[in-house]
Amino acid sequence: MSGPRQHADPLIAYAAELRAALPGPARAASRMVEEIHHGLLDATDAYVREGMPRTDAARRAVRDFGSVAELAPECRRELALAQTRHTARAAALCAPLLLVCWTLARPALGAGAAPLAVLAAVSTLLAAAALAATGGAPARRFHVPEALPRLIAWTGTGASAGMAAATLALACTAAVTAQWPLLLLAGALSAASHAVLGTSVRVSRRCLVPADVRPGHGNGPGACAE
Repeated sequence: MSGPRQHADPLIAYAAELRAALPGPARAASRMVEEIHHGLLDATDAYVREGMPRTDAARRAVRDFGSVAELAPECRRELALAQTRHTARAAALCAPLLLVCWTLARPALGAGAAPLAVLAAVSTLLAAAALAATGGAPARRFHVPEALPRLIAWTGTGASAGMAAATLALACTAAVTAQWPLLLLAGALSAASHAVLGTSVRVSRRCLVPADVRPGHGNGPGACAE
């Protein structure tokens, strides 16, 4: 059986249908639906005070607010931007570690370690630009490019893959140098950063897939989790 279960309360049924239509960070999506539900409750209470039966008032509030099909695209956009900021923040914090890994692995790998430095620089710059574009006054004043979430998702994917490569390179380098404790520590940090950033970019990539072609439609096993 697909779709949310029918509920006697029009507001609860509407909230369930909207939540099912929203991929994205689970907590952020639930918080957004909760805020919308509270707004519908306020509208319903206003109609009840005018003398309308509560069930009819709830249906009127839902009708005035707009259908899920009309509202969901804008909600999905906001959630995608929220996850973009989350991934960009993780990349901005983790990617510079690749520069450290490059410095430590360079004696053993030579020029082969240079791509780590390039990847770190590009990832950090793009992540910083994404944070600037999606937060505060710039986001309110200018239109955020629709391609930005996809760009950051795949930039983070590249940085995450670079961290996995750095972990392997540091482990190999540690075996042939007297500085192995430092290299193993850097490798452990790189592995941890890979796990953190990798989780965020998987959510970001999942958020790029329209809800109607996703398994679970947002609440099942295929739902995004923060």
